[in-house]
Amino acid sequence: MNLSRYILLFLVCTSSAAFASDAGFTLTATAKDFDSYFPGYFANGYVSTLTGPRGTEGNLSYMVGLMDYAKDDFSRPAAIPGWTEIDYSTGQSAAGHFWMNQVGPNAQLFQDYSQTLDLHEATLTTSYRYIDHGKSTAIKVATFVSQASPHLAATQLTLTPDFDGEVELSFALNLWAPYQPRLPLATLSGDEMQEAVAAHQMKLVAIPPATPDRAPVWYHGDVHVGPHDGDAKALTFWLDGKAEQGPAMAQAAAIELPKGMTATSALVYKSPYRLALNLSVKVKKGKTYTFAKYVAMSREGWGGDAKDDLALASAARAGGFDKLLAAHRAAWANLWKSDIVIDGDEQAQRAVRADLYYLLSSSTANTAWAVGACALTPGYAGHIFWDSDSWVFPALLLLHPERARSLVMFRSRTLAAAQARAREAGLKGAKYPWEADPENGTEQTPHFAHVLGEREIHVNADVAIAQWQYWLATQDRTWLKKDGWPVIRDVADFWASRATWNAQKRRYDILHVTSVDEDYNDVPNDTYTNAAAAKALRIAAQAAAIVGEKADPRWAEVAAKLHVPFDAAKQHHLNFDESVPHDLDTWGGSSLPMLSLPALDLPMSPQVRRNDYDEAIGPILASSRDPNSMGLAPLSIAAATVGDAAHAIAWLEKNFNGGVIKPPFDVRTETATNNTGYFITAAAGFLQNLIFGLTGLRIEESGLNAAYAPLLPPGWRSMTLKNVAFRGKRYDIAVDRGADGKTRLTRTMASAR
Repeated sequence: MNLSRYILLFLVCTSSAAFASDAGFTLTATAKDFDSYFPGYFANGYVSTLTGPRGTEGNLSYMVGLMDYAKDDFSRPAAIPGWTEIDYSTGQSAAGHFWMNQVGPNAQLFQDYSQTLDLHEATLTTSYRYIDHGKSTAIKVATFVSQASPHLAATQLTLTPDFDGEVELSFALNLWAPYQPRLPLATLSGDEMQEAVAAHQMKLVAIPPATPDRAPVWYHGDVHVGPHDGDAKALTFWLDGKAEQGPAMAQAAAIELPKGMTATSALVYKSPYRLALNLSVKVKKGKTYTFAKYVAMSREGWGGDAKDDLALASAARAGGFDKLLAAHRAAWANLWKSDIVIDGDEQAQRAVRADLYYLLSSSTANTAWAVGACALTPGYAGHIFWDSDSWVFPALLLLHPERARSLVMFRSRTLAAAQARAREAGLKGAKYPWEADPENGTEQTPHFAHVLGEREIHVNADVAIAQWQYWLATQDRTWLKKDGWPVIRDVADFWASRATWNAQKRRYDILHVTSVDEDYNDVPNDTYTNAAAAKALRIAAQAAAIVGEKADPRWAEVAAKLHVPFDAAKQHHLNFDESVPHDLDTWGGSSLPMLSLPALDLPMSPQVRRNDYDEAIGPILASSRDPNSMGLAPLSIAAATVGDAAHAIAWLEKNFNGGVIKPPFDVRTETATNNTGYFITAAAGFLQNLIFGLTGLRIEESGLNAAYAPLLPPGWRSMTLKNVAFRGKRYDIAVDRGADGKTRLTRTMASAR
């Protein structure tokens, strides 16, 4: 069997069956999902939380850059008090007194159940009939984190009882206990880490339905609550807190009762674990009552204290739920003016909408906050990897440049920390961390993986390339001179000082690096690293000319003579230096497809590009490791660059039907089995695959160019990138088929905005 047919057969056979879907924006859970419920995620880039099946639970929540810096640990997201809980009780019965949130969700007690995540307006709506020892209440809950007013979130609870009587409601902020056990991960070796996990009777394995395999080390950090209180008469409560050895934060809530209702009892409840407003109200059978909870949140450097938050929450209550929701919906409608529309494949369209929703929910516009690999969750400890520059940034750049800007600005904001790392290593310029703290940009790689922090240095080239891509797409000269150029310059200085002159072979080498294929953790001349470093050096010389600075002549010298391993006889690139055998069974299999990432797009002849792809596929298919969804997009893009439509489409389809999208809310996971959810890296990779892979577009000095022939899967009638932004203009870019049946790419001026 020839290689091409073997690859295609492998891809088809290993793809799971397509799940039923539609092309709309709504994802719905039913009672059948209770046992396999994988929580969804709703956020606005500043504040996040997960969904719960009842819609009324108190769930873990996080705030951008709010990190815990406990002694002997690496930094991790500090869980802020949970703000979503509204508990409900029908009161005392012969069987006792029960609160709804303590009752396990099941179809007998939560009847006619439905929960919908609306991706277009970023709202979660849950409805059911709750049965409490013979008493039935129709319940509807709607929650959102405001995109229009990012300090605010709100929940509306509607009750329709089938009885007369008195019911109780508890509107709470959940004060989480300090997480235990905490491990000294800043000091433990790999073996010691595994011993510590076992000693606490935990395992590094995924637990269905949604616990990730590395949960024992990716636990959340702590917020210590300080002054907190409430005013029962005003129906408000508030708190100030501080992350462990980290920034201060605050929250406040204001409760709205149904018009004309007066509580028979209103008490502020305080315990070490809960701050709540507990109400008792009288209800009548068949009458509908609507309550609302308005929550304001802030942190040091973003907003004020509890007093300020109380004013925000109270003002939101005065304006009303509908007004706050309308502004939120309008903000999301504006975001969706930029979209990817697929005609002919509802499953692919659904995946696009979910990935765009999670990406937009996790990013901010015109700030200096980056995006973690697993968004605003504890996955990968909330740290910033090259994922932010090479996966997430390109997916945002053309559709939402104001959000892409925030990612490159993060590298500008944290340049001083990178400069300090370079000095510590005896190098010039800036050495960006492998795992950067999202608040201060310091290196946070755990001790058991410290070799990655020291050797997986391609991140520095990735940072510079993203800066340059932003310049190419926007032509923002003011930004380039003030923010982009210092980063690009210092990265070039780093590479010029990190490269070693090999006098015998008359070339520059970069020694002792970790490959993109990370199991090769101490190799010379990793091909991706060296190719990206050479590009970063050339970029610096170009940027210097634009901003009127003098380029260091060493940049051009090192770039020209930097060794990029290549087999001249077989006419393909090697993964790394020819002195190192490529013979391990690794997660990545081969890093050669990375050479075709759109931002790097290493120049080579069509035949070499084809040879590189064929050389990479063998070890990738032979790997026994659970495929990482991060690697699917580079494979599809690499196949597209060689004109191999069948393989490009097969790899693309594995990214939305290969088991890495979890129902009911289409949460993307790192692999099909490890439950590492909200994996924004792979979501952005899939979007890149469409934006650049299928269109063949590349961002170059001369413009947004059709560098490769466009592709379209056989069942698709068209794919349209709507409202693309490039150099001050907006376009709709479509891939479809002409009358001759051939795939074509067209662009027209966009009508949106």
